[in-house]
Amino acid sequence: MDAIILQFFNGLEKGSAYALIALGLTLIFGTLGVVNFAHGALFMIGAFCAVTLRKVFEISKVSLDPTKTDFLGKPLEVKTPYVEAWFGETIGSAMINYSVPLAILLTIPVMLFVGWAMERGLIKHFYKRPHADQILVTFGLAIVLQEIVKYFFGANPIQMMAPSDYSGTVNIGALLGMDIFYPVWRLVYFFFSAVIIGGVFAFLQFTTFGMVVRAGMADRETVGLLGIDIDKRFTLMFGLAAGVAGLAGVMYTPILSPNYHMGMDFLVLSFVVVVVGGMGSLPGAVAAGFLLGILQSFASLNEVKAIIPGIDQIIIYLVAIVILLTRPRGLMGRKGVMED
Repeated sequence: MDAIILQFFNGLEKGSAYALIALGLTLIFGTLGVVNFAHGALFMIGAFCAVTLRKVFEISKVSLDPTKTDFLGKPLEVKTPYVEAWFGETIGSAMINYSVPLAILLTIPVMLFVGWAMERGLIKHFYKRPHADQILVTFGLAIVLQEIVKYFFGANPIQMMAPSDYSGTVNIGALLGMDIFYPVWRLVYFFFSAVIIGGVFAFLQFTTFGMVVRAGMADRETVGLLGIDIDKRFTLMFGLAAGVAGLAGVMYTPILSPNYHMGMDFLVLSFVVVVVGGMGSLPGAVAAGFLLGILQSFASLNEVKAIIPGIDQIIIYLVAIVILLTRPRGLMGRKGVMED
């Protein structure tokens, strides 16, 4: 029972990451009709925004401390981060400790700019091109971005720590009378994902901007005939999708150490999530993300792998095959999509 509950929570954590990335992918496909294979790279860029901020906070000045000497009696060099020198030891150390959540403030403008630059500089030229062309050019862009990150940050994973207040474990089984301990930060990531997903849906559902975007997704030409610059709104939605992917990457850094190929690792799985949920369906992307995350987590149980070796590596694809054979448009896809 303990293992089942733990795997369920692990599935929620994995599903949160899949759902956030798939949500951004679906926003781009639903608004612009573009298959964006560079979306995983946006997840990676968000993660390295957190790495960058942490490195900036840790830039230190070197001084000699006469109260500390080596065996020759010479004063030892002491490194003091500039944030501690400028803001005081208490505030400075807190800034370093909470660099991951603080990176959200850096990531939002960076990802909005990256998304805008991608859409205006490259993607807009492929709106009317076949999906195969879109896949090739965005996949090439993803490779370029990851090689740039590799050049500046190296090929090895960079360990990032959660804030000390959230680095421990909590007894999630206390309400059931059991001792089941689970990492606090993974729970934080799940609730953070729920807030972002809820915020995106509320924005699309309850704001005038969102209603126009939803109308444009359903009938772009009619909305354009009403005198609304739908292209500008879709460009902003591309930036929003990039921001969602970036935020997903920032908060995931304490769970998975950032590396230059992490975007590719999540990209393929996220595309499977989008197809299973239904191309262009935002609720489908979220539902499929959590469903496949939970299934993959349970498939990684030793008892399951003892019966079917390697099932944890292929379970997502097996589920995708079954669903697409029985329902080609996906779980919540619109009728006629992917059914030709």
